[in-house]
Amino acid sequence: MYRITPATQSYSWGSTTAIPDVLSLVPDGRPMAEAWFGAHASAPAIAQTADGPRRLDEVIDADPDLHLGADVTSRFGAHLPYLLKIIAADAPLSLQVHPTLDRARAGFAAEDAAGIPVSAPERSYRDRNHKPELIYALSRLDAMVGFRAPRRAAELLAGLDTPLAADLHAILVADPTSEGVRAAFEWLLRPDTRPGEADVAKFAEACARRLADGSPSPRTDRTVMRLVAAYPGDPGAVTSVLLNPVTLNPGEALFVPAGTVHAYLHGVGVEIMANSDNVLRAGLTSKHVDVDELLRNVDCVAAPPIRIAPEKVFTSTRIFYAPVDDFELSVTRLTDEGAARVPGRGPRIVLCLEGEVEIEAADGRRTLLTRGQAVFAPASDGALTASGDAVIVQADVP
Repeated sequence: MYRITPATQSYSWGSTTAIPDVLSLVPDGRPMAEAWFGAHASAPAIAQTADGPRRLDEVIDADPDLHLGADVTSRFGAHLPYLLKIIAADAPLSLQVHPTLDRARAGFAAEDAAGIPVSAPERSYRDRNHKPELIYALSRLDAMVGFRAPRRAAELLAGLDTPLAADLHAILVADPTSEGVRAAFEWLLRPDTRPGEADVAKFAEACARRLADGSPSPRTDRTVMRLVAAYPGDPGAVTSVLLNPVTLNPGEALFVPAGTVHAYLHGVGVEIMANSDNVLRAGLTSKHVDVDELLRNVDCVAAPPIRIAPEKVFTSTRIFYAPVDDFELSVTRLTDEGAARVPGRGPRIVLCLEGEVEIEAADGRRTLLTRGQAVFAPASDGALTASGDAVIVQADVP
């Protein structure tokens, strides 16, 4: 096992206190948005080895079969298939979509051919991988994920007395299918049709009036108002009327497939995803926006958010099985009653969220973790056991 230290990302939407609290760090006043426990080349964790600190991706590259196991390398190549993060949103994130595997490969190749450096801010594809993801809430977590039923979106728009609402309503009434949703979504986002700042402001004002008068969907109106306050004039705020509102309570999990439009609005969670940094943005951000590429990737079929119910295994562990091969997430609650087996067989990352835990490998080697500390356990470590009074999360490959 290797102790690992995450790579942290400071973005404007992050919290100054949430991730330091989860990881027992001293806040430095900057908004810390993400902590990456993984081996993605753009921001790998640092592993403590016998030879000193080394990037986790370099440790794995030195002996993939030892660290990943033959099964994982045969399926995914010589790369850790997942990326584990802590994410803390103090303000809304961008309106975004993640690509499928085929689209990621094609998009990466196209940007390479165009001579765009992988690290360039205008780059959309930073690797060749898809990015389905699962988020496990540590606090109340608000989000918008996937499209509502077209008729429900039309009902909400019908109650708003603005030209922008009337135009969107007409699009959805004319075609109350996924194609109508796509037409409305594109109309809001494309440069030649997107509404101006004044129209977006009037739309938010209409939501505020309706909220005061008794809204049929207070959460939708509050979301529009929240997004316009954070990103004045951005029509991405209006898209929230087309999207499903979601709230996770602590301990609940949500799966977001590739192609599903989403935005996290506020909250703290453990996020696990395929090992990718591909984000296609269409608004609600100061980062690179690529509306055309997002629209090529987005799935506009209305569907409810995919909440993942955990399965209990052994005595202390709940596993959230996502419908992908790249990752699974488990949560283990330990007491002082004795050691508990931790499920898993492949390369694992174990993070202590609460208390103090001792992790033991199959050969008897032990590592003590306190709140916020983590280890990378290679496949060669075999079955793990844990003892203590703690809560741990584990990333693994199914």
